[in-house]
Amino acid sequence: MTLESAALVWFRRDLRCDDHAALHAALRAHGRVYCAFVFDTAILDKLPARRDRRVEFIWTSVRELAAGLRAWGGDLIVLHGLAAVELPTLAVRLGVAAVYANHDYEPQAVARDREVERTLAGRGIAFHTRKDQVIFEKDEVLTRSGTPFSVFTPYKNAWLARLEPFFLKRYPTESWRSRLARPREARLPALSELGFESTDLSALGIVPGAAGACRQFEEFKTRLHQYHERRDFPAMKGPSYLSVHLRFGTISVRELARAAVAAPGPGPAAWLNELIWRDFYFMILHHYPRVVEHAFRLEFDGLPFENNERFYAAWCEGRTGYPLVDAAMRQLNQTGYLHNRLRMVAASFLVKDLLVDWRRGERYFADHLNDFDLAANNGGWQWAASTGCDAQPYFRIFNPVTQSQRFDPDGRFIRRYVGELARCDSQSIHAPWLMSGEQQRAAGVIIGKDYPAPVVDHAAARLRALALYKGARGEG
Repeated sequence: MTLESAALVWFRRDLRCDDHAALHAALRAHGRVYCAFVFDTAILDKLPARRDRRVEFIWTSVRELAAGLRAWGGDLIVLHGLAAVELPTLAVRLGVAAVYANHDYEPQAVARDREVERTLAGRGIAFHTRKDQVIFEKDEVLTRSGTPFSVFTPYKNAWLARLEPFFLKRYPTESWRSRLARPREARLPALSELGFESTDLSALGIVPGAAGACRQFEEFKTRLHQYHERRDFPAMKGPSYLSVHLRFGTISVRELARAAVAAPGPGPAAWLNELIWRDFYFMILHHYPRVVEHAFRLEFDGLPFENNERFYAAWCEGRTGYPLVDAAMRQLNQTGYLHNRLRMVAASFLVKDLLVDWRRGERYFADHLNDFDLAANNGGWQWAASTGCDAQPYFRIFNPVTQSQRFDPDGRFIRRYVGELARCDSQSIHAPWLMSGEQQRAAGVIIGKDYPAPVVDHAAARLRALALYKGARGEG
């Protein structure tokens, strides 16, 4: 390419101006660079609700991105339609020599990008993609025999052994901002024009965009040294709360990894471990796209789950009678956020206590999580269901009461979301059905009336789950 040619940068899961691999590559290679974002109806039309926090998060982040590009002398062309059609049409209309984008790894996105590449090639336009949303991707971290890892710890060790400053470097863009083009057609459609309504993002304290990500990251840095001690306790301010920003690329994963590597101590190391897990699940999705619908471990793909609809509804609505599980599901339903420890607890309970297919829970999370990411959501559910790579062994089944006692010992988190139990003491709140009638009256909650009795007995449910898995393995 020559500096006389023009290029188009297609923003997707990378809604920021700086440290952006595709934008960096386009600005270095071309004298005039257009920028575009497509509200893809192939994705939006499938969403179950018109009040979707994720759409508003994206819309607000796109608005900030456009303002940032304008401040640099460029702008953002925002389209609404099928991306596979709209993007090539725009590229032809602008007369660009190439389109640049960052890699996406989800099977539907991969198929879309292949279609776009074929269409562009038919018009004589190149399609270049770059790695941007992970540190290592695809075949960059393999076993010594050249095969993908299927167990996390050896993958992590190989990941760390391969890591060097090159993989964490920034992709600066501001130095070439004079090459940004300002098209006349740039306009951001209103959220209502996209068919969506405003949500409660601001009330929840969620600030979209790169500015929101930066503010959240700066706040987290003050707590990073305590991450390993606080991360598992949902009533504490322990996590980074950056997952939604990572999901939509309002912050660079390289910036986060640089901070984790540079800071000493067990807190940053534990946080870096979570970023490595994220890379691991992206790698698994790339090499084994069948995990989207099927168990990674084929012997568990056809587990005969009971799929009791009453149990499933109780789990979705946070009325299983197990306080920590119910608090978790109510947090998810009310805020779109779910603490990582509680994701594991809720998933284990649905699959191994209620014997409901993990795919149903995975879809429920996909519909409700603000930070829904296919690779991480699928990997997490298959881990909890013991059907995935490096999964929780099927005979290890989370006890919802002991998890509650260990990770919410004073019941602070439970009280926040299960108001019916607010007056229970810190011992009774974990298993309120064990309270005497007098204790229930004193706490202002009658089990079975004001708060449900447990839908299943955990000990009995555990035995049924073990029999189910043993049968699938031919051990029953």
